[in-house]
Amino acid sequence: MKVFFLFSGLLGALALVEIALRVGYGFGNPPLYIGDDRIGYLLAPNQRVKRFGNRIEINAYSMRAKAIAPKPSLGTLRLFLLGDSLSNGGWWTDQKDVLSYRIAHYLQLHLPSPYQTVEALNASANSWGPRNELAYLERYGLFDSTVLVLMLNTDDLFGTLPTPLPVGRDRSYPDRKPVCAIAEVLNRYFKKNQPILGLKEIQNEGGDRVGKNLTAIDGIRQKVGDDGGQFVLVLSPLKREISGPREYELVARQRLKDWAADADVLYLDLLETYQAHLPHPDELYRDHIHLSSQGNELVGEAIAEAIGTLSF
Repeated sequence: MKVFFLFSGLLGALALVEIALRVGYGFGNPPLYIGDDRIGYLLAPNQRVKRFGNRIEINAYSMRAKAIAPKPSLGTLRLFLLGDSLSNGGWWTDQKDVLSYRIAHYLQLHLPSPYQTVEALNASANSWGPRNELAYLERYGLFDSTVLVLMLNTDDLFGTLPTPLPVGRDRSYPDRKPVCAIAEVLNRYFKKNQPILGLKEIQNEGGDRVGKNLTAIDGIRQKVGDDGGQFVLVLSPLKREISGPREYELVARQRLKDWAADADVLYLDLLETYQAHLPHPDELYRDHIHLSSQGNELVGEAIAEAIGTLSF
C-alpha cells in the first residue's frame, strides 16, 4: 500500500509538472520544420502555437503571418519581409510584435497614395541566408507584393549552401511533436546535440561565400523587378559591431555597399542608426544578434521611413 501511494504521488507530481510546462511555457508543442532540398528547410505550414507566452502563427506558405490570398486586394500595399530569425522573431516575440508588423504599423501612419492599408507578409526562418531566401521566392513567388524588404545581418553575407540536414536531427529544428513537455525539456536542456553526418562539410564551404551570397541577393532583386515590385535591402549589424566591425566584416560590408550602388537599390545600413542610439545602443539587442522589442520598434520605423521615399 505504501508503494502504491508513493507511486501515485510521483505520477501526480509529474502530471503537475507536465501541465505547468505546457500551460506556462508552451513546452510539448514546439514550432515544427520541414526539410526541402532547395530551400533547406521551412517552418511547417498552418501552425498556431504559444511559447513562453508568445503566439506564433504560420500560414499555408510557411510565413510568420496571417493567412493571405494569392493577390492583394485593391488599395492594399503588400509588404513582403524576407529574412532570417531577425525577421521571424522566434519564440521570444509575440505575433503582433514581429518586425514585419512593426514596419506595417509605421508605414500605415504615412501611407503613400493610392494605398489605404498595409498587409504584412513575412517569409523567414532561423539561420536562413540569401540562398535560402532566393530559393523560397523561386518556389512560391512574390504574391504580387508592392515592396520586398530583404533583411540581412552581417553573418548572412557568409552564409553557406542551404541544406535540410538539421531538420529532425538538431533540437532547434524539430519535425514532430515530443511525447510530452517533460521530454522536450530534457532533450533541449540536458541532452547534447549529436553530430549530423555531412553538416560539417557544408558549414565549412570554401570559395568566395560573400560572392555567392551577393549573387543570390542580386537574384532576389531581379525577381522583385520582374514582378514589378520595389526592392529594399537592409543590413543589421551584430551587437559587437557597434564598437567597430572586424576587418573581414568591413570588407564584406563594402562589397555589399558597392553592389547596392551598382544595382541602384535602396540600401539601409543600420550600423550608424544603432550607434546613434545613445547612451546605451546595446538596449536594442536581446542577445548578440537578435533585436529587443525596443530594437524592433526602432528598425520598424526606420524601414517604414525608407519605404516612404520610394516612388509608387
